Amino acid sequence: MPLILEDSPSPSPSPASPVIESSPTTIRRQEYHESDVVIVGAGILGTSLAVTLARQGRSVILLEKCLKEPDRIVGELLQPGGVQALEQLGLRNCLENIDAIRVKGYEVIYYGTGVEIPYPANAAGAEILEATGRPFAGEIIDSRRPARIRRPEGRSFHHGRFIQQLRSAAMREENISLIEGKVTDTIKNGWTGQVLGVEAERTKAGQKDVFFGQLTVLADGYASRFRKEFITHAPISKSKFYGLELIDADLPRSMHGHVVLGEGAPVLLYQIGTHETRALVDVPEGTPTASHANGGVKEHLRRVVLPSLPKCVQSSFERALDDGKIRSMPNSWLPPSTQQVPGMVLLGDAMNMRHPLTGGGMTVAFNDVLMLRDLLSPEQVPDLGDTERVKRQMRTFHWRRKNLTSVINILAQALYSLFAANDPHLRALQHGCFRYFQRGGACVDGPVGLLAGIIRQPFVLFYHFFAVALLAMWLMVRKSPLWRLPWTLLATVGVFWKACVVIFPFIFSEMRS
Repeated sequence: MPLILEDSPSPSPSPASPVIESSPTTIRRQEYHESDVVIVGAGILGTSLAVTLARQGRSVILLEKCLKEPDRIVGELLQPGGVQALEQLGLRNCLENIDAIRVKGYEVIYYGTGVEIPYPANAAGAEILEATGRPFAGEIIDSRRPARIRRPEGRSFHHGRFIQQLRSAAMREENISLIEGKVTDTIKNGWTGQVLGVEAERTKAGQKDVFFGQLTVLADGYASRFRKEFITHAPISKSKFYGLELIDADLPRSMHGHVVLGEGAPVLLYQIGTHETRALVDVPEGTPTASHANGGVKEHLRRVVLPSLPKCVQSSFERALDDGKIRSMPNSWLPPSTQQVPGMVLLGDAMNMRHPLTGGGMTVAFNDVLMLRDLLSPEQVPDLGDTERVKRQMRTFHWRRKNLTSVINILAQALYSLFAANDPHLRALQHGCFRYFQRGGACVDGPVGLLAGIIRQPFVLFYHFFAVALLAMWLMVRKSPLWRLPWTLLATVGVFWKACVVIFPFIFSEMRS
């Protein structure tokens, strides 16, 4: 098991022990720090990509600044489309022994009224069932329905436990060297600009070292130190999630994520363990009730958020508030972009982010790895040092991934705009969205299939979004007194215009290269 954590010498074999000779590739990687691929960041994408490439026979150096179990408040809910990708990568076992919770769908609570949004039956679709010859990953059979009807499931868990399972899988691969160290810079060819590897400072030894690879993958997360160097777009953050861990909370519907909508921004509730439930409260920039003058975020949570929660959750939420362990994380938007730097690719949250409201980040990451497994396979790219071929494959990757990622990116941003409604037109759209869900059938199956990473057709998103807008307009007209009808019709035009203003910028951002 090739695990490199520090520069301590390897124990000498006893005379009675057979000497196992290392392959030239292993010697080159461990002693000279040369490999086919150097990956910076042993998170969701970096670790799963390392395992995937190693299983194709590639030699991989995986660098991570800290190998302790991470403690984050997002990246805790994996949608069914992510569970499927994880299984296809051969990493489904990483969901075991971490007290993961089955997730069957969502409960949306609008001013105290709830509606269930289960993952759709037969959500995998004929294409996936025929391609695999077996049920969709994570599906269960609904005994109350005909035998052929199945519903997929997601999983929720403690982020750090899942990450450690992925890292354990990486450490079991003999083609991977996992090294704890902080990457400080990239190494470039002064003439061509090609990235040749990275410089890093070993965490325990405290010494600087260099690592070379034919391809360098930078997957160092949402706070990437290399993003500015290689892409022109900067993340846009207009709110933060403040996270609490509730103990033994009584949720309105078990094995479901909950979205609570009211006067303020949305609140997410979902179980991450047998006794633990995550509460994420979105607080937009400039929220008056969260200002320092009004007591700060903690008082905002107590005075504004707590009364809006379901009664069954309030006591556990208040206990978590009194405990005082409140953590925050920015909610960022970063549209994807192609990179044409030879010898390097930027992936994961370092390259593309969306609001975590829909829990789509890990689904995007695992499906990206699944696509890269094919595009960068030894059959497609025998030599990763062939920078022109790698760049061509990465251009293909950028456009091919959009069937899924553009849906998840646009849906996350558009839904957040509606759920955090801060003007009359957005509030009308929010009301229309909830009433749309109440209609059930295709009005639920389509949107939640998109959110789950199962339906991968951008037009379906476009259709449902504007169906919500038209329903919102009709609801305004229906409840309007006759004498106000001319003004109401004018207001409906404003609602439709607001819907266009919400979604089209995100569509255009996905269309650019």
